[in-house]
Amino acid sequence: MTGGELFVAPARLARSPLAAASMAPRCCSSSSSSSCLLFLLLLGASGFFQSYAVEVDVKDASNATCLYAEWMMRFLIKYETNSSDYKNATLNLSSGVTHNGSVCGNDTQAAVLAVQFGEGHSWSINFTKTNETYQADFVTFTYNTNDTAVFPDAKKKGPVTIVVRVTMHPVQLNNVFVCHNTDFLEAENVTQIFWNVTVQAFVQNGTISKKESRCHADMPTSAPTVPPTTANVTTASATTLSPAPKPVENPDTGNYSLKSGNKTCLLATVGLQLNVSQDKPLLININPKTTSADGTCGNTTATLKLNDGNTTFIGFTFVVKNESASAQKFYLKEVNVTLLNRLNGSVISSADNNNFSKWDAFLGSSYMCRKEQTLQVNEDLQIHTFNLWIQPFLVKENKFSTAQECSLDDDSILIPIVVGASLAVLIAIIVVAYIIGRRKSYAGYQTL
Repeated sequence: MTGGELFVAPARLARSPLAAASMAPRCCSSSSSSSCLLFLLLLGASGFFQSYAVEVDVKDASNATCLYAEWMMRFLIKYETNSSDYKNATLNLSSGVTHNGSVCGNDTQAAVLAVQFGEGHSWSINFTKTNETYQADFVTFTYNTNDTAVFPDAKKKGPVTIVVRVTMHPVQLNNVFVCHNTDFLEAENVTQIFWNVTVQAFVQNGTISKKESRCHADMPTSAPTVPPTTANVTTASATTLSPAPKPVENPDTGNYSLKSGNKTCLLATVGLQLNVSQDKPLLININPKTTSADGTCGNTTATLKLNDGNTTFIGFTFVVKNESASAQKFYLKEVNVTLLNRLNGSVISSADNNNFSKWDAFLGSSYMCRKEQTLQVNEDLQIHTFNLWIQPFLVKENKFSTAQECSLDDDSILIPIVVGASLAVLIAIIVVAYIIGRRKSYAGYQTL
């Protein structure tokens, strides 16, 4: 996951990670093979963002705890509809959680934490250990587009599975890993969001440890601030991003690229600023130093997805259109943006517009616009671009091809206008001077 850790977050729990277990009834089932899981259901945010916390206590054959976890998670999924458009779905954990497939693990076998929920959705994570540490290896997530409540009008029906490799700093055995702020995994049109996480794999002697290994973001600071990985926002509260005045400076320009095999298939250089309409305008400069690029390249469609590593996800989709048999152009067709609350993973703003026809240029060339441009994603969100240079198709030798410049950058029209205006002003000055001179010359004579 981002930041080299499994779950990331800066905020302390108001209670012990295990306190909820002693406050709630334990509903436990066991089998001769080994496992018994406890699920604690907590009501999260109300309405659309309702989510549940899950507490899992996996027991071995001797009824001793071998794997413990408590966490919250949510999934943002982009899927294709029957009309060939794309929609964004939000999948939350429901109350009907089961636990098939969880495994305690040992020196030679990975520990597996697995849950199933809703209409055919499942999620699992694998842990392996050394003599002194344990760490996560990969996450497997399956979502079922037959769930019409979550995926209305989905074109492809049935389960879809993605596997994501996890980079996690090793945790000392007999230590509990704790992180409370949000972290993300993004792959194949799916963003997995995690927060309020407590986990211990390979529990020793059946007892949850009191020793905690905190993620870097959980470390105490002098004052809660927006971490440097977030966009350039002036202030932030404990629960939401706060409105901020327009930054004095334009955003830094970032360089992004995608590869297909060993070849670069998309190049982009751009500075990005978001303008979100809330009670007051919220303007955010995207920091290219902490923003990663992902996406897909194709012959007629290419998608660039940017993730600032914390709260902001921006996607640009380009397509090819046929102007004639010999002249093909590409253009920007779709933009989608998701802003998340960095503390609890809730969606602050989500916008999608698939009716653009911007940034068009002939196939095999690039598009450039140094001046500021505005993309109106919806009535509540705009994207301002600066120093844009983009080529989503037919990239050769890792370099931009000849650029077609936007009209804002075209100074050729301004030159004759400026010259003409200057000549007009000069002529006007000469005429005025001539008239004044004539009047003065008449004033030197008197009528006889």
